[in-house]
Amino acid sequence: MTNNRSTSDKILQAAIDLMAEKGYDGTSTKEIAQVAGVNEVTVFRHFGTKGKLLEAALKRNHYAEEMTKLFHDRLVGDLHADLLLIGRTYHQIMNQNRKLILIAQKGGSSLPEGVSEEADRHPQQLKKLLTDYLMEMSNEGKVMITNPELQALSFMWMHYGAFNSWLSSHVLEEFIEESTRLFARALTP
Repeated sequence: MTNNRSTSDKILQAAIDLMAEKGYDGTSTKEIAQVAGVNEVTVFRHFGTKGKLLEAALKRNHYAEEMTKLFHDRLVGDLHADLLLIGRTYHQIMNQNRKLILIAQKGGSSLPEGVSEEADRHPQQLKKLLTDYLMEMSNEGKVMITNPELQALSFMWMHYGAFNSWLSSHVLEEFIEESTRLFARALTP
């Protein structure tokens, strides 16, 4: 079992590296196998298709599960502290997965449906988590709310824009702190 996992990991990493460089359409399973140090049959045996391989990479390396755990286990009910933690965690995960996100952005409509669905699942999950959090905070009288879904989307788009700006780590941290301060101040009754 350990060898299968190790082989799968090698294949996934090779696919991510090649697709980030050459795009989804520009990368062949033969190239992936060569970089992973396996034969092409092994790639198909582990993942079936190139699309399923990318889908598996997104499932394994994106943020929906990690953010769900953060919302359930680490938030303390203080808007500023919670949004700061959410923002920092979001950027940490997004930067770790920058190559995968670039693949999804570049691939657009040419990506197989399962890949697009998996890529969309993560921001949809974060939107739901943020919306539910804001509604709960509103019910506790800690947040003014007009449209929790739009407020959640605003927070997400603000951070997604910062992620796509390729800010230095120092500037990114300043952005996270200042944007969180502004957002929390705007929503505090």
